[in-house]
Order: sequence, then structure tokens, then C-alpha cells
Amino acid sequence: MRDDPKTPVQADAWSQLRSLTSARIALGHAGTSLPTAAQLDFQFAHAQARDAVHLAFDHAALTEKLQSRGREVLTLHSSAADRNQYLQRPDLGRRLSADSAGQLSAYAQDQAQGFDLALVVADGLSALAVHRHSPTMLERIDELAAEQGWSLAPVVLVEQGRVAVADEVGELLNARMVVILIGERPGLSSPDSLGLYFTFAPRVGLNDAARNCISNVRLEGMSYPMAAHKLLYLMREAWRRQLSGVNLKDDAQVHTLDADVPTGKGNFLLKQ
Repeated sequence: MRDDPKTPVQADAWSQLRSLTSARIALGHAGTSLPTAAQLDFQFAHAQARDAVHLAFDHAALTEKLQSRGREVLTLHSSAADRNQYLQRPDLGRRLSADSAGQLSAYAQDQAQGFDLALVVADGLSALAVHRHSPTMLERIDELAAEQGWSLAPVVLVEQGRVAVADEVGELLNARMVVILIGERPGLSSPDSLGLYFTFAPRVGLNDAARNCISNVRLEGMSYPMAAHKLLYLMREAWRRQLSGVNLKDDAQVHTLDADVPTGKGNFLLKQ
């Protein structure tokens, strides 16, 4: 590849690889610096990531969507009073506020039998991800639960929430399993990545070793059907084995790109 002598931007020999990834590779250079276009693109991506972190959780719009298809919704708040405190005190985002815990406890008193599955939605570090992806994922999870005959708690929306807040929600609702849909920390090419965290027998005080994570759910990442497929496998196995976390491996059968038959257990990328 020869550089055009009329332009100050020198091409990179690996530029063809850029069609295969969204990573910032083979950007070329202008002298010892990045080309202006690449630098501006980086600044734009950085601004998108910052905006995603600070975007307010539009729980009213999500509530309206869920109620329109007959789902009961409870809106709660973590112990973090605002976004600044949430970012500076991660521990406060892991617990419900006193008022919210009381509200949920009062609701649970009228549901003595408890629930098989509780679904929680929290803004996390990207409310943008929640706005874009949680309605579809919640609908798919509802369908899976109905197929399995599992009873569903109301969808619980938690403002300024972190992953562990789902353990308290699940415990107060006497839920056998809990799944939280939460906005993940934005990357420079993924400001809208949604994470699903699953816990069997949730209770306050569990650590990350007790949870299973399905990450990067978005249009350019893991698809909704694949995320739902993996989650169903984890929930079925957890129900059977009465555990979740590091002792529950994701051995879900997946499909290759050119076939409709499962490849068997393990990573299909390693199959010949």
C-alpha cells in the first residue's frame, strides 16, 4: 500500500483489519500524531461514555411499557441519594434505602408463598443501556419463565442501583432466584452495554462468586436470543442443583453460524 503524497495522513498497513472490529486499530498517523478524524472520533466516543454514566434513569417510561403488557412494577431507590454519591460510594448503591426496603417488605407480607423468580432493573453505570435493551430482554425472560411454569414477582426498578441490590430485593420478596438487568460501565465503543446477573437463593451479604454474569447484551454484542438462551440454561441448572455462581458453569449448547444443530457442550469457537 502506497501513501498518497498529497495528503499528510500516512496509512497503516493493517487498515484492512478495521473492517473486522470496532477496536481502534490501524488508524494511520500524521507525523507523530493521530489523524484529526481519528482524534475527533475518540473524543466523541469519550463524550458518549460520560453521557451514558450521567444519563438519568427514565423509570417512568419503562414502567409505562411494562404496564402496557400487564406487568406489575415497583419503583424503588438505593441508599445513594443522588448520582454524585452513587459514583463516590459504591456501597450505598448495593442496598435499598430504608423507605424502599420498608415498601418492599410491606408488599411481600401479602405474598406469603414467595416467588420463583424476581426481575430487577437498575440504571447502573449506563441508563442508556437499560432504556434501549431491557424492555425486550424482560419480555423474553417473562416468556421463558412462563414456559417453565415459574411464578414471577413484580418487576422492581431501582434507581442508583448496583448489582448486589438484587440480593436484597430477592430476599425481601422471598424469591428463589433473582436476575438483575443493569447498565454496564461504558467503553469507548460500547456506551449501551447491558449486563444480566443471576443469583440462586439471593440474600444480603453474597459476593460476586455467588452470581453468574451474562455481559455485553446489545445489538453489536451478544444478541437478545443468545442472552436469553444462556440465562435459561443457568436458571434450569440452578433450579436442579440448588446453586449459582462459580460452581455453576455456562455449558449451554449454542448454534454455529451456518447450522441449526447444537455443537454440544463447551465453546463452539473451538470446535472443528
